Amino acid sequence: MIEYFKNKELLLVKFPILFPIIYGIILFLLPQYETHLIFLTILILAETHFGATWPFFINKVNYSYIKENKIFLILLPILLFIFCIIGFFFFKNFFLLIFFAANVFHVTRQSYGVMNLYTQDNDQKKVYSNLIYIFNSIFFLIAFLRFYIPVIKTENLLLLNGIIIISLAFIFLRYLIKFKFSENYLTMITGVIIFYPVCFVSNPVHAIIMGVTMHYSQYLFLTGKVIKKRSLELGQKKNYFKSFLIVILSYSLVMSILSIFGKNDSELLKNLIFIPIAGQMLHFYLDSQLWKFSISHNRENILKYIK
Repeated sequence: MIEYFKNKELLLVKFPILFPIIYGIILFLLPQYETHLIFLTILILAETHFGATWPFFINKVNYSYIKENKIFLILLPILLFIFCIIGFFFFKNFFLLIFFAANVFHVTRQSYGVMNLYTQDNDQKKVYSNLIYIFNSIFFLIAFLRFYIPVIKTENLLLLNGIIIISLAFIFLRYLIKFKFSENYLTMITGVIIFYPVCFVSNPVHAIIMGVTMHYSQYLFLTGKVIKKRSLELGQKKNYFKSFLIVILSYSLVMSILSIFGKNDSELLKNLIFIPIAGQMLHFYLDSQLWKFSISHNRENILKYIK
């Protein structure tokens, strides 16, 4: 247990289970402060993680690469932003469903990527990736049936959770015996259970944020690691990492405040939540390009600083 807390990569990337546990404990013991809990989580973890994309993307090591790939890295983000405007203001309910689906897919892809990063055995990779995709799809369907078209009732949750817990226990035990325990086994568990709170948490916002705190932790640690190592190797100023932190914290503060307006009675102020939502959609897309290690530029400027 002590080794777990000493190992930053294990604590923050491979198995950051403490984040949803702490979130759940605070929510259970202090339900009167649930709004404060959501805001602080968005401010400290969620929007900082979204904001980290921009200084990570708009970095001099990427300038020539962006120019060479204007369609994917300039034109398509602009078109995506236009799509967000049209969707949010004219087809809001449908757009928000697409936004949620994109969120789940993005988180799932990162869970797969983290597992793939630390797993060497191809048989393990195949099994673990299948488990991550299958259970994330199941939890997305459950969330849709609970919160979007409420078909699953509260009285059905006990049976549902019983089935899922027994299934997960059997699967985890089976592959623990087959592949033996290792830290990459924990990355698979993290990827599988990240959306499990949708099965027992009644508020959809809490249900998503609780598990996805692990996703935020993974991203912030890995991007921070790359930025720090790369800036030192390239001879950038020593305070570059501090500048990176200032940028993402400033971004987070602005976006978190705008998110509050989503519950405002004024239609004008309420629509300001579009800005952080559009920022998140751009984050989903740009990350799909930045962390694609089949591209040599990304292997040379990102992957080598992680391993």
